[in-house]
Amino acid sequence: MKTFGKLLIACLALSLAVSCARTPPSGGGYRNAPGPGANSQLGDRAPHDWDYAAPYGHQVHGIDISRWQGDIDWNRVRGAGISFAFIKATEGGDHLDPNFHRYWREAGQARIPRGAYHFYYFCRSGAENAAWFIRNVPREAGSLPPVLDMEWSHSRTCPRRPSASEIKREAEVFLQIVGRHYGQRPIIYTTVDFYRDNRMGDMRAEFWLRSVANHPSRIYPGQRWGFWQYTGTGIVPGIKGDVDLNAFAGSATDWARWLQTRMVR
Repeated sequence: MKTFGKLLIACLALSLAVSCARTPPSGGGYRNAPGPGANSQLGDRAPHDWDYAAPYGHQVHGIDISRWQGDIDWNRVRGAGISFAFIKATEGGDHLDPNFHRYWREAGQARIPRGAYHFYYFCRSGAENAAWFIRNVPREAGSLPPVLDMEWSHSRTCPRRPSASEIKREAEVFLQIVGRHYGQRPIIYTTVDFYRDNRMGDMRAEFWLRSVANHPSRIYPGQRWGFWQYTGTGIVPGIKGDVDLNAFAGSATDWARWLQTRMVR
């Protein structure tokens, strides 16, 4: 592993050791502050009243962002206990998020493990989607694996909804092309309706699941997952306004092990 990757894991281990020493709050209270057990500076503007397996006790939390987050103080974000960031990079075959390269550079300077995600466009082939992502996202040692965002869009320029078989066939093309380029098979991000409509559990992939009203085990029964997007109204020091918050499936030790296995080299 290159020096950057080793330094990143060392910094992460120190950060987790500090954040995990905090005492988890008792009985909810996940609004402005305190936040979840491992990350007491995080909050939620409109917290869900979890009746089963709330996300707050997870040791490893992260964000996903796009241009709408505006200017970000990445050192404050890291200081709040954020352990990873997925940054929107591209859509389809011709759209680049205007803040992607700036966020990518700034998150890296703050030593926050970060990866890029691609919003799939159904009027382009899997190969075209993959080529555009590769054209715009650096192959940088120490970054997180790429992410393929698969969800129904409301695009006026591409309202089509392909069959489940076509969607999975073209998604697999994307996964193979992008996986070969970055040396890591991409993660699939998906939503409840898209997952069900297209039987996405058939795909061979690590999943990042959106589930803002119940635990993924209730919403996606039987589906293994690595990441859980549990709110779109999160509060993170260093970011103005709402931001998506996510939990990693395992412990801090599992996270360090996952990074060793899944970082781009």
